[in-house]
Amino acid sequence: MRPAMDVNRELDTRGLNCPLPILKAKKALADMVSGELLKVISTDAGSVRDFQAFARQTGNELVEQGTQGPEYTHVLRRR
Repeated sequence: MRPAMDVNRELDTRGLNCPLPILKAKKALADMVSGELLKVISTDAGSVRDFQAFARQTGNELVEQGTQGPEYTHVLRRR
């Protein structure tokens, strides 16, 4: 992950399994302004695929995904 990215909001969903990380991200994005970045940290391996599908279905841009040890990081740009 590039630390230079200006994330507006961070969401910790460690320990939560599908569909909770997506639902929490959806709720957080609803409270954000267009163009803002949401970073989601998850321990659910399925979240990589889930966030790709979520971005396609909702029109929010999946800016970055990364894995560090048991954690998966997803950065979404609010549409």
